[in-house]
Amino acid sequence: MAHSSQNGMSRMNCHPQYYLRDGNITFHVERTLFRVHRHFFERESLFFLQAFARVPQGGTTDTSAFRLDEVTAADFTKILWVWYSPRGSLSEPKEHWLTILELSTKWQFLNMQKLAIDELEKLDIEPIEKITTYDKYKINKLLLLPAYKLLCRRTTRITDEEGEQLKVPTLLRIFEARERARSAAGGRRAGLMEGRRAGPTSADADDEELENILIDVFELNS
Repeated sequence: MAHSSQNGMSRMNCHPQYYLRDGNITFHVERTLFRVHRHFFERESLFFLQAFARVPQGGTTDTSAFRLDEVTAADFTKILWVWYSPRGSLSEPKEHWLTILELSTKWQFLNMQKLAIDELEKLDIEPIEKITTYDKYKINKLLLLPAYKLLCRRTTRITDEEGEQLKVPTLLRIFEARERARSAAGGRRAGLMEGRRAGPTSADADDEELENILIDVFELNS
């Protein structure tokens, strides 16, 4: 929640990088003051646009700073970093972008959310983590197709721990897709499998065939 606070200003620290002399809005996060440019928040976020409208004079001085709860000062700097970092310096680890994704979703920074998703797409993220993260923030499921395919092509079963992380509907659809892929591979390779003890698995499915199965099972065309 964002709200103006005129109390508890003693022993506050100004952030060494994001307390700007020409800033025109002050935020109070934990025990740190940030003074930055209001137009970023008004332009990019309906959440902050409405918050500022409720308290027109909020944040105009340090003593009336907008206090942001449920966020750390360290994480808030990551949001500011997107606007104030040098152009082209977007190479950051997964955890950095996951924080930006979380806060941009919470505060309705739609362009920033898209940037975070684009950067996460460039990184190597384990399928289970990617699925649970994208589901949590309601990200386009088409982007999960590669993760679904990796789970279906695995020769090992989904562990109990992994199953607990996935939602039941997702888990059931993965099982359905694996079974359909296994059956499709079995039908295509019936003659080749004669005399072999082990039958086909979902990993044997043709790539295009598996993709079509997943699109159908997860209703990715709807």
